[in-house]
Amino acid sequence: MDGDMSETCIQLSFDNPPIEKWINLQFTWAGKSFNVNVAESDRVFDLKTTLYSLTRVPNERQKILGLVKGKIPPDQVLISELSIAPGKKFTLIGTPEGDEIKDPSKLGTLPDVINDLDVDFTDNMAASNRYQHDARNIRKVREATQNLQVNLIHPLREGKRLLVLDIDYTILDTKPLTSGSLPPSECARPGLHEFLEAIYPYYDICIWSQTSWIWLETKLVELGMVGGHRGYQISFVLDKTCMFTVFTERDNKPWTHSVKALQIIWNHFPQFNATNTIHVDDLSRNFALNPKEGLKISAFKDAHTPEAMADRELEKLARYLVHIANAPDFTTLAHKNWKSVVKHLPRP
Repeated sequence: MDGDMSETCIQLSFDNPPIEKWINLQFTWAGKSFNVNVAESDRVFDLKTTLYSLTRVPNERQKILGLVKGKIPPDQVLISELSIAPGKKFTLIGTPEGDEIKDPSKLGTLPDVINDLDVDFTDNMAASNRYQHDARNIRKVREATQNLQVNLIHPLREGKRLLVLDIDYTILDTKPLTSGSLPPSECARPGLHEFLEAIYPYYDICIWSQTSWIWLETKLVELGMVGGHRGYQISFVLDKTCMFTVFTERDNKPWTHSVKALQIIWNHFPQFNATNTIHVDDLSRNFALNPKEGLKISAFKDAHTPEAMADRELEKLARYLVHIANAPDFTTLAHKNWKSVVKHLPRP
């Protein structure tokens, strides 16, 4: 598929969603009866997630009896492959998690530290196209759009481009921040505020983090990115609830990872689209549904070391973003080569 088609297929599919077959199931848990609907394009993972939403029994604790013969298949298996009859009854066994408030640093919702399973989808557009045409993924984009309630921290400005910016290991070292071993200011990547001030005249800023809001809000305030007196404003913030899991193969083995689908933002704010949006993240796999809009930045870790304190990545990135700010169409740019472009720019 050529580049123009790959840029539009999510929008086309969203406007004309495929017709899906749904299956009604009945299950009992803790003496209570429940009804649940699953789409044939769903995975076993999605069924477990739905069961969790109804019972608070975590996926890994769930024992599903009577749905299929023998052991429940792996998470990546399609519901359509299970040959389940409508109205099928089964039993769920499992202890729900507690609802107590926990220390955010102890939650299992903090970002991944390991970056050894990353993949660059600009090198495999065929895989990205399969993601974009997958009926389940199209529906997940639609559902995320419907469920998202954006709280605008600062009004969007007419004529500006949109910068979608990751936070964890992109603009700060998350580990010492969550553990408290370093003060917030020393966890930030060098030049963070100067970077945001440099690009703000051209871009509205969205922070999108693979963490929960309870953690994210606190840290943005501690870093002085929200509520401070800086020469920039954050327009809105998205957390992990706006992301969803996708399924594919890697090295001929099942592989799952989360994605940040820009279409969810574009559906809420039609003034933004592929021509004027750029997504900066340290994980290329987050770009799976929008590989050409993604710009990978090196991960920022070990904030206390001399090497980290000498980091100038954000200074270079600011020069690139300002350089392309007036480009009429971002889809004509190869963000993968952004550092090469910066090398040829005149020094400020």
